[in-house]
Amino acid sequence: MKREIDFMSKSSFFIVVSLVLITISLVSIFVKGFNFGVEFTGGSEILLRFEGKRITESELRGILSGISEEFKTARIVRVSSMGDPADVLKYSVVVPKTYASDEKKSLQEKMESLTGGKLVSFNEITGTAAEEIRKGTWTAIVVAFIAMLFYIAIRFRLVYGVAAIIALVHDVVITLGFFSLFGYEINVAAVAALLTLIGYSINDTIVLCDRIRENAKRYRGKSMASIVNASINEVLARTINSSLTTFIVVFVLLLFAGTVVKPFAFGMTVGVVVGTYSSLYVVSPIVARWGGR
Repeated sequence: MKREIDFMSKSSFFIVVSLVLITISLVSIFVKGFNFGVEFTGGSEILLRFEGKRITESELRGILSGISEEFKTARIVRVSSMGDPADVLKYSVVVPKTYASDEKKSLQEKMESLTGGKLVSFNEITGTAAEEIRKGTWTAIVVAFIAMLFYIAIRFRLVYGVAAIIALVHDVVITLGFFSLFGYEINVAAVAALLTLIGYSINDTIVLCDRIRENAKRYRGKSMASIVNASINEVLARTINSSLTTFIVVFVLLLFAGTVVKPFAFGMTVGVVVGTYSSLYVVSPIVARWGGR
């Protein structure tokens, strides 16, 4: 007879772990805040390219500060793309300001002349557009939560839907906390990672809830905790296989992808781990405790 892992006996410990992670995440979010991309703050992103010239971030900041005061506090980050030659350096310079057409031309001439680089792109987002993107982002996340709650409540029972939403909030808060702790940029790619995470996490939850529902009919008279535990063991191999293969892909992407893609890869790397964990140790205890009532 195949031996089962007793997940339910350790559920209290892992709930405490979740509460600690959520607390750390919320403290970081409210104290440290986020590194928002230009899409959410408004302003200008200037991409400078240097070929055959080594220049550091501090040297570049010093040169740009001589051009205009706003560059003293600009966010300057070295970026890279796959296929870039070894002698090529690229820097993203973000300032919370937009420029008129004549200012852009003058700024480009001064930057290229003083730094010895080439201005590759000059992207701008106004404050109004940034506000619309922020509202649209939160609306998309809230609508996704509500739609999933209704679907799972209708497909299964309300307790499953509530457990799934609690798990999703758990996943999103902790993932956002990691973004805050490690300073990764919150941009459109990061939002795409969060929405992908929501779908990925809910898929694991639906598979588990479906198995719990089947076993609840099959093993009438048994305690809900034992039914949930048996269900977890039955879907465990599938959960580990799908999560591990996804994790390997996004982790490799995190290691080798360019700067633009890294926020997506980082969000998915953290999210896959947290989402798998929440299916086992957040959804399961809630269903075991209240599902039998």
